[in-house]
Amino acid sequence: MNRQEILKDYKKQEDKICLAQILDKIEMAKKTNKIQYSDFLDMYQVALVQNFLRKIQFGFCNLFGGYNDAERKIAIIYPENYTENMIQKNYDKLLKLVRVKLPEELKGKYAHRNYLGGIVKLGLKREKVGDILVSDDGADIIVLEEFSNILKEQLLSLTRFENSELEVVDLDKLKKKQVKVEEIKIIVPSLRLDNIVSDLARTSRSKAAQIINQERVFVNGQNETKLSKQLKLNDIITIRGKGRFIIKEFCGNTRSGRIVILIEKYV
Repeated sequence: MNRQEILKDYKKQEDKICLAQILDKIEMAKKTNKIQYSDFLDMYQVALVQNFLRKIQFGFCNLFGGYNDAERKIAIIYPENYTENMIQKNYDKLLKLVRVKLPEELKGKYAHRNYLGGIVKLGLKREKVGDILVSDDGADIIVLEEFSNILKEQLLSLTRFENSELEVVDLDKLKKKQVKVEEIKIIVPSLRLDNIVSDLARTSRSKAAQIINQERVFVNGQNETKLSKQLKLNDIITIRGKGRFIIKEFCGNTRSGRIVILIEKYV
């Protein structure tokens, strides 16, 4: 495997580092005949790795984040002789949940940012932590197994969690994600991606173009950099730093011909 040749088309240094690590895992899985896995990948990296694996025609990899539709996932590289059932049996060995149970007086008061802010404040490595599934009475934080007890103990040291109960539990105890949405209406001149991102991010069209060019926008889980891409009903748009949105309904046109769209924003 000529690594330099494989990676030569990738201009960004961070992309090369990410993909070089995947190549390391592939080589190690072949050498040891054992499962290898990466740290958590964000949505951009997941799309990058998926496209890369297709390019090199390597099919022995699962991208898994603890549940269906997880945003952050690890790449699980496995030997050719492994079955899907054998891989799934290893999920609980790779990932755990750090479950936070809030005291009565804090129930319903903590959002995703409170949990992520605590992790950031502690200086813990974000790539060791997956999705954070928030409910009124606490949260399930998906984490690499070897990092689970460290995260539990460190979070307990924070004032915001000092009266909470924290425990490490298996993936099969994961609470069903509570999806909360709010409806908003936007009015755009066309269904171009840059028009819709401009309204959703509440910024100018030129700033929206910058956000898209910075590879911060995903459509149905795939990174999208084409400003003129036409969006359609039920498309899911994720803007890193701004949130996730779904196109629910086209509500007609204004007198000037602009399009009125009903959007659901995940909150």
